[in-house]
Amino acid sequence: MSADADPRDRPPRPVTVESGARLHFGFGNLSLAHERLYGAVGAAVDEPRVRLTVAPAEGVESAHDAVRGYAERACDLLGVDGARVTVHEELPRHMGLGSGTQLALSTLAGVARAHGLDPAVRERAPALGRGGRSGVGVAAFERGGFVLDAGHPTGRFTTDRPADGDWRVPAVAARHRVPDGWRFLLVVPEADPGRSGDDEDASIRSAVEDADPAVADRVAGVIQRRLLPAVAEGSAERFGEAAAEVGRLNGAWFADEQGGVYRPPVGDVVAELSESPAVFGAGQSSWGPTVYGVTDADRAGAAREAGQRALDAAGVDGDVRVVGPRNRGAEVRTGEE
Repeated sequence: MSADADPRDRPPRPVTVESGARLHFGFGNLSLAHERLYGAVGAAVDEPRVRLTVAPAEGVESAHDAVRGYAERACDLLGVDGARVTVHEELPRHMGLGSGTQLALSTLAGVARAHGLDPAVRERAPALGRGGRSGVGVAAFERGGFVLDAGHPTGRFTTDRPADGDWRVPAVAARHRVPDGWRFLLVVPEADPGRSGDDEDASIRSAVEDADPAVADRVAGVIQRRLLPAVAEGSAERFGEAAAEVGRLNGAWFADEQGGVYRPPVGDVVAELSESPAVFGAGQSSWGPTVYGVTDADRAGAAREAGQRALDAAGVDGDVRVVGPRNRGAEVRTGEE
């Protein structure tokens, strides 16, 4: 995360925080038979974004219900009186883009920096309920790029997630800069939001209880022998194919919970995108309904057209955009927007 000065040297003042979305390609393991659980894979993208302004205040003020809660918790953690938080842009909620984590951490960072304090985002994220399974959102907020996290010890994280604050965000096992020429197609069908809260906890608990350990072995092979080499060597084609395979294998774990390898109507969108030579691989980000596709700058226009055709083939309306990778963390700037 970048800043224009050491926060400890600043008097209280307004700041603006901006962070990007993240894509979640899947987990490395859901089986209790292996010693590490979860181990998420994902990447930061530059759009859509969270952008908010925070100013010191006597109490907590915000017209945004979720942000007000995050700000109250941040003030408690930091030992400050209050903050006024104004949200200018936010990610669509529960659509597979990491909205909750980016909003929570942006609020925490803004409150801390507005009071001249270090947010210590990774250490404080658990107290905001973030990083409980996947560490991709926290890592994306910190430095962006492609991220593989180390997961949690299986004996610590079994079928029930510990209480908020009673875990550590998974360490970053591998991080790579995503080549500047790569692009990500985002297709967001008009569909019910993805799972969150208690519903998400129940679904993951069920998936973990029944997860086949052999699937984890196959996922590990794809990550180690295909996905990591592809991003290290800068091959968008091989990366897209490998990310899509990680997603398909994860779908075997979640099929009973979401109605198939992909949740409806994601399967129809992915199938159509798979026919396009401009899209190197496609899959579902987190619980969806956002569908990602991997492409490059030269094929961006054709990929966007393929995204619209995929919505038409699925018989749904939606939003289509092509975005660049984000190889930097959240930005904190002094001053109000």
